[in-house]
Amino acid sequence: METGSDYLQNALERKSDEIELSLRPSGFDAFAGQGKTIERLKVVVGAAKKRQEPLNHILFHGPPGLGKTTLAFILANEMGAQIRVTSGPVIEKASDLAGLLTNLQEGDILFIDEIHRISRTVEEFLYSAMEDFRIDIMIDQGPNARSVRLNVPRFTLIGATTRTGLLTSPLRSRFGLQTRLDYYTRPELISIVRRSCGLLNVPIDKFGADEIARRSRGTPRIVNNLIRFVRDYAQERGTGMIDRQTAISALELLEIDENGLDEMDKRMLRVMAENYKGGPVGINTVAVAVNEEPDTLEEVHEPYLIQEGYIARTPQGRILTDKAWKILGYSGMASEQGTLF
Repeated sequence: METGSDYLQNALERKSDEIELSLRPSGFDAFAGQGKTIERLKVVVGAAKKRQEPLNHILFHGPPGLGKTTLAFILANEMGAQIRVTSGPVIEKASDLAGLLTNLQEGDILFIDEIHRISRTVEEFLYSAMEDFRIDIMIDQGPNARSVRLNVPRFTLIGATTRTGLLTSPLRSRFGLQTRLDYYTRPELISIVRRSCGLLNVPIDKFGADEIARRSRGTPRIVNNLIRFVRDYAQERGTGMIDRQTAISALELLEIDENGLDEMDKRMLRVMAENYKGGPVGINTVAVAVNEEPDTLEEVHEPYLIQEGYIARTPQGRILTDKAWKILGYSGMASEQGTLF
């Protein structure tokens, strides 16, 4: 039986989900950034509508928080289709996949997040579902074992992954469209800040919007998370208006500096500089030193540090660049790595 505290917690979770969904654009016109990807999607959606057919299978890949899930919902909205959402680790057995596929209707979209984490056994069943819209599953075991063929409606599989290299070639080749999402520019992020603040009824000026955008690591998900905290800070310790000083004070409280680096980013850079003389050093070694999982560093922190030119990958390991030495308070140390201490 649901207690009062359980009811309150569930209500809060539903409210949070509603807010999150309310910030997601529902159509291509409201989606900022990713111009090439949007143009590709408009082409395939327009053609599919003219043929009155479901979309071909689509794969989105790129760092987390750039809009892969949002684009899947936009595609469903543009096609007037239902969308079913799941993730790779949840689909453990072929029967799980069969249950998902057989409950789809003609033209439905199945969105699988982190699709690279589907087990290889399940992946084999996915091939025939994507190509022939059928699956063959085994019933019983031993002498009584038999294969049963299940037909599935023509559906669209949209896969999302942060690690394309972990997808097998047979699975990757079955997606008719593969498109990468890249980090956003500051003008694009500013437009997202203004849109989200408008939906949340949060007053913000152009300087406050710029400050949030420049510290959001080129990622819309981080933008929306920062907006919520800065909004709370403005209401609790300010006038309710987000201006530059309010944004700076709030983000400094979160230990996010003017370069968008958070505390873990700076810990990584400091450890590489002070413990390993700037590298080269392996990511597993850095992970142990900062007490974090290697996968988290590789997928969340390292891509931004590499793109912004703080870290470089070499065959021997990661090394700090001159830019990283400068923000750590040194200058010209990149050429002297290995002999600093």
